[in-house]
Amino acid sequence: MKERNELVRIFTGSEVLVLMLKGALEEIEVGALIQNGFQSGMAAGIGGFPEYVDLYIQQSDLVRAQPLINEFNQTNN
Repeated sequence: MKERNELVRIFTGSEVLVLMLKGALEEIEVGALIQNGFQSGMAAGIGGFPEYVDLYIQQSDLVRAQPLINEFNQTNN
């Protein structure tokens, strides 16, 4: 049986910051998934908050990505 690789939310912030972090992760070959509740809410006609965009990576990549995530948080908070 194959082990499930869960997604882990690593960052929530503006779309600009999420895209910056996603690009940095891709440079170290860590794939990331953006969940943009604002755009989803607008499409459904219920609205949303543009400052709440989530970024997820696979749990198996977390150890490798953590130093970059920590540095990004220190620089951008």
